[in-house]
Amino acid sequence: MTVAPLLLAAGDGALALVQTDWVAQRLRAAGIAVRVVPVHTASAGYSALRTAVAVGEADVAVHSYKDLPTAADPRVVVAAVPERADPRDALVARDGMVLGQLPAGAVLGTGSRRRCTQLRALGLGFQMVPIDGDVDARIRRVDDGEVDGVVVAAAGLARLGRIDRATELLDPLQMLPAPGQAALACECRVDDLDTEHLLGTVLDDAGVRAAVTAERALLASMAAACIAPVGALADVVEDLDDEGRVVLRLFLRGAAATVDDGILRSSATVPYSDGPYSTGPCSGGPYSDGEPTDAEKLGRQVAAELLDLGAGALGTDPALRGLGRGLMGNE
Repeated sequence: MTVAPLLLAAGDGALALVQTDWVAQRLRAAGIAVRVVPVHTASAGYSALRTAVAVGEADVAVHSYKDLPTAADPRVVVAAVPERADPRDALVARDGMVLGQLPAGAVLGTGSRRRCTQLRALGLGFQMVPIDGDVDARIRRVDDGEVDGVVVAAAGLARLGRIDRATELLDPLQMLPAPGQAALACECRVDDLDTEHLLGTVLDDAGVRAAVTAERALLASMAAACIAPVGALADVVEDLDDEGRVVLRLFLRGAAATVDDGILRSSATVPYSDGPYSTGPCSGGPYSDGEPTDAEKLGRQVAAELLDLGAGALGTDPALRGLGRGLMGNE
């Protein structure tokens, strides 16, 4: 009996195709037959991919997680969040320069208010100009001398084989990435339990899922669209408890702009576990009390702290007014 291949919907653009192929390769390595189905997304972005899955034209949609709205779509479910690429932002600058080498007044291109606000907060005197287009188009702006540098997602550069163009990978202490940056979301129909189980078993990374859940809960709590000046990054880290045992904790950092383009920061941690003693004392690994991590609660906690600090009125860089929502790598 021939088993029908799993159909993976891939959106327009080089990055979307590379991301979908990355997922396809891992499924094939697990012995699963797959076929990539091109879907014309144009300005519809994630919506077109979801519709293709919902109507049965594909079984799975692969998204850049940061491009998805925080509101759930009742037609689909996120069945897997695979291992994450480097979540940092990257500088691509002329003459191989890093941020500290660029002169005051240097012109940096970015389509993101989040990046713009955090760059301004460094106090290095940069001028920011709005740019859009795919990764290669942005790099050409540097090569053609239109700007001194651009800031893009390191993951996008790496997935496209262009990470060698990065002149600096920006420390999250300087530049917190967008919530969900560098993570993928693999969605299937909400009633397709077999595919949901398969994707979860083969692809899902519980730690990455928890981290991205916390980041997106922060974003949702601040009622921000994915292009709003909010940064967040969560990690599962090791710590020692009061009895000297190694424990895992989910650590979330958040940043938000104020109305005058200042930056407010907050962070918090909670114990991390993806199940009872999954890496517990019997295995010699980090101790777990068996309680699943409430990543959403952590995100809401950090968001509440940022709002209490005065982040209720999100800043808007005048140079970037009028830009639409960032989709398919437009951050």
